[in-house]
Amino acid sequence: MTRGRATASIVASPVLIGAVTTLIVIVAVFLAYNANQGLPFVPTYNLRAEVTGAANLVEGNEVRVGGFRVGVIDKIGTGTKLVNGQSRSIAVIHMKLDKKVEPLPRDTTILIRPRSALGLKYVELTAGKSKQNFLAGDTIPLAQSKTAVEFDDLLNTFDFKTRQNAQDSLTGFGDAFAGRGQDINTAIQSLAPFFRYLEPVMRNLSDPKTQLAEFFKQIGRTSAQVAPVAEVQARLFGEMANTFAAIGRNPDALRATIDQTPSTEDVSIHSFRVQRPFLADFADLSRRLLPAARVLPTALPRLNSAFRVGTPIVRRSVILNERTADVLNALRDLSRDPNTLLGLTDLTTLVRSAGPLFTYLNPFESVCNYATYFLSGLGSHLSEGTPNGTAQRVQVKIDTSNSDNKFSDTGADRPPDLPSNVDPTGAVDSTGNRLYTEHGQPYTPAIDAQGNANCTAGNWGYIDRYPNSVGRYPAAPGQPDSNGSGLYNDWQAQFAGGSHVIAENNLPFLHGPTYTGLKNLKDVP
Repeated sequence: MTRGRATASIVASPVLIGAVTTLIVIVAVFLAYNANQGLPFVPTYNLRAEVTGAANLVEGNEVRVGGFRVGVIDKIGTGTKLVNGQSRSIAVIHMKLDKKVEPLPRDTTILIRPRSALGLKYVELTAGKSKQNFLAGDTIPLAQSKTAVEFDDLLNTFDFKTRQNAQDSLTGFGDAFAGRGQDINTAIQSLAPFFRYLEPVMRNLSDPKTQLAEFFKQIGRTSAQVAPVAEVQARLFGEMANTFAAIGRNPDALRATIDQTPSTEDVSIHSFRVQRPFLADFADLSRRLLPAARVLPTALPRLNSAFRVGTPIVRRSVILNERTADVLNALRDLSRDPNTLLGLTDLTTLVRSAGPLFTYLNPFESVCNYATYFLSGLGSHLSEGTPNGTAQRVQVKIDTSNSDNKFSDTGADRPPDLPSNVDPTGAVDSTGNRLYTEHGQPYTPAIDAQGNANCTAGNWGYIDRYPNSVGRYPAAPGQPDSNGSGLYNDWQAQFAGGSHVIAENNLPFLHGPTYTGLKNLKDVP
């Protein structure tokens, strides 16, 4: 009984019940007031973050990871940071995070984002992939903070007139669509067949093969080129309007034209089917000509120059063509003449008979070009003018009568020569006559035994003191005259005629001025 009475006395006390109720209300208000700062006595994972600006954040704003609330902003402070070598002010955010997100990787980034159009913000953390983590109390560096574009910054990019026009446009569209929901539904229902046919068209246009981007680029270039003649184009459209007005005045003719259009289009469709192979070949040709078209702008000036030079030549080529026709007619008459065949037969016999001679002369002509060498000298040799043309020009070299074994002496016992200690170049006797030595090469070669070029003939000048390989007359020095004249007139007794004489047919060098450049007979084409 005593226990029951005690229980009843506590419930029955109004003062005690009021005190308990007041305490509960105070605790509820305290918890509600501090809800944005985190519940008391709950452990948290505290981090700081450096950002360029607080962007209207306030204490108690949410911190989210992956879209979920994981903490709140405890307080916001300021600081300084060295950025690009200059000190600047920054904001430092203190965050209280739930223990369930601890720890965050070291490459975690921070972004302040808007939560509503009224300016409410929150902090978004994006966890990285680093194996190192932030410890409690660490700071996310400024380099890992990002800045979102504010809505008011976006609007401030437009001037007052643009913002006013945007408002007027929204108002106008709103008034246009207001109360017309049924009409819009009807229009959407009517557009369904249109979009069904539009889909394949747009698919073709979106295909990269259509090169639609190039089309608009070329349209832009075309417009730029047409701009200087805009007034002419405007006049053209005005005159076209007059033309169409004139056509509209004869409705019967226009009606007949419209009636005949379907049959005309049917013929065109059939014609296009026939033209399709041509169009395919033309497209292939155009692709092949594309490289040439690319270089045409740079090559066109040269082509224009070539055309300017070539046009007069082409005009004069008409006369050449006429003369060429005469030549071809003459060749035709020659080929039809019976004597031509006889002449060709005799020529064949001549070539066959003279084959050994041609074989022997081949290296002299092909490797050494001796014919040109001979004919060049012959031209100057037969150049003495006469009343009837030209005659042979001959200049006889007169040797000295003071020398033994002269060129003109038929009884000479050794070749004409000078002492070995006398330079034959410019040597003269006491009377001023030239003194000569013999250089005889009657049978010079064109090639050696292996067919290598050996063009000895035609070498200008003579070799001085060349030893005579025959060895019949050795070289010998001479003695000056005893009369003190300095001339060598008494050397005949000692001199044997082998000091300067050249009697070699094949000199020890291969190429002379007649050498054509062919190193061997086998190189002859």
